Amino acid sequence: MKPLPFQSAAEVAAAIPRVVKHLNAAGLLAYPTETVYGFGSRALPADVAALAALKGRSAGKPFLLLISDRGMAEAHGLAFNASADALARAFWPGPLTLVLPGGSGQLPDLLRGPDGGIAVRWTSHQAIASLIAALGAPLTSTSANLPGQPPGPGAVAIARDFAPAVQSGKLLVLDGGVLGNRPPSTVVDCTRPEAQIVREGTLSLSELRRAVGRLAP
Repeated sequence: MKPLPFQSAAEVAAAIPRVVKHLNAAGLLAYPTETVYGFGSRALPADVAALAALKGRSAGKPFLLLISDRGMAEAHGLAFNASADALARAFWPGPLTLVLPGGSGQLPDLLRGPDGGIAVRWTSHQAIASLIAALGAPLTSTSANLPGQPPGPGAVAIARDFAPAVQSGKLLVLDGGVLGNRPPSTVVDCTRPEAQIVREGTLSLSELRRAVGRLAP
């Protein structure tokens, strides 16, 4: 099965109903983001477990969630303290992932990191944001790559590397073009009153501090 075109407005509009149907049938997805290609699924225990198996990911290493607006995070019980609120206002939508507390009973514990929080990002990739809005629920995300390898630069490479899952119909690959070698999102832990940097990516620590001052990590 060839990757599904997902670049022009017409391609995105045509693809979204098919992708939503695929995800709602517990399918897995490879898709472009504002940073790298990602793998995703619905944020349900069985779907997340299937995604972990596809990725060959070790237990206890969680995935993050992509949302189409802040209200989607709040609707799933995720809480914003003062630092998270300031950072979200400054950088969302965009390549900033916030680790937030909450979501008990609404989101799978498989998504939780060792701090008990769930990593979430309002994506600035407009086509993926439209897809998530149509799905009406968050989309899980992890880089689309084989263990120990860099993320696939494009849909063709991903479809080749994960051919059995594609051929079986379990994995649907969206072709959003070849992405540049851009760093992943910056990750900030906001589960405690004082924010802590987890990973410095596209956004530098100095950019965070210039934007929100003492509320930054």
